[in-house]
Amino acid sequence: MLDDVNVLRQRDPEGALAIAGLQYQQTSLKVSVLDSGHDNRTITDIVVAGMGGSALAALLVKTWFRGEVTVPFEVVRTYDLPAYVSRNTLVIVSSYSGNTEETISCLDQAGAKGAQMAIIAAGGKLMEYAKNYHVAHVPLPSGLQPRMAVIYNLCALVSLLSNFGVVSRDKLDEIVSTSDWLESETAKWAAEVPTTANYAKRLALSAVGKTAVFYGGTLTAPVAYKWKISWNENAKNVSFWNELPEFNHNEFMGWTSHPVEKPYAVFDIISNLEHPQILKRFEVSDRLLSGQRPKSTTINLEGNTLIEQMLWGSILADFVSIYLAILNGVDPTPVPLIEKLKQELA
Repeated sequence: MLDDVNVLRQRDPEGALAIAGLQYQQTSLKVSVLDSGHDNRTITDIVVAGMGGSALAALLVKTWFRGEVTVPFEVVRTYDLPAYVSRNTLVIVSSYSGNTEETISCLDQAGAKGAQMAIIAAGGKLMEYAKNYHVAHVPLPSGLQPRMAVIYNLCALVSLLSNFGVVSRDKLDEIVSTSDWLESETAKWAAEVPTTANYAKRLALSAVGKTAVFYGGTLTAPVAYKWKISWNENAKNVSFWNELPEFNHNEFMGWTSHPVEKPYAVFDIISNLEHPQILKRFEVSDRLLSGQRPKSTTINLEGNTLIEQMLWGSILADFVSIYLAILNGVDPTPVPLIEKLKQELA
């Protein structure tokens, strides 16, 4: 089925596979921070408020910069900012649509607390606010599903952190430098590449009809979360994620009970840059759970640097989940139930 061009065209009418294949181009986004001036106040902590893919970009950045950002960095995925937010907090609110109600709530609170503010959006109320009040902002290219704009969001977030002196602008150059390599890597997963040579298609086939569970380590937890998002929104398939070593302190035992036959597909998302003990935990955990859960499929992230591995794994997640959507007989692009929920809440 996955090698039948007519089936792919019928079940992917809005071209999600083609969009996934062009995500490497997002690494070269010419980022412009508008209204970039600020008063050089001391930044004592950072809060990024966002939901879904917008929060994912912040989680990727937090992990990537874990050894370089010397102030607390929190990602908020709800309506309220932490009580500690003050004028010395950098609050970056991020919403692709610009209309996410949880994020708008955080924006209002940041203003009330006199925090240093910045905005990332492709339009909507957030972009109107940024322009009206001259808040530092990065306008994103529009027209994508938010989950397919994570790399745009990543570039924007790094640019804003650089604008406020939190990180060096060299970090943006590091993202740009991945473009050619990502192009050649993602071409291997394209629709015209047959299943026998297509890693993404084979992973999708291994998971069809099952509930997926994704496990990451300290460095790959955000990528595992990305796989969950893509599985949910592209394939319309329930999935879950967790991270090691926390997994070994609770969920590890959950696999040992009945029933023995469990309809799950387990994926371990591995970076060779991970702490050696975490890599050992993946191997030992799978061995000790042999016969009590499905054997895990290991996804070894390609790339020489952490950002290369994160982007490689994130794009692969979209390809695999889109192929799974095709196998599930669902359109990978629209998310009508989410849109209906937003209407009901409004």
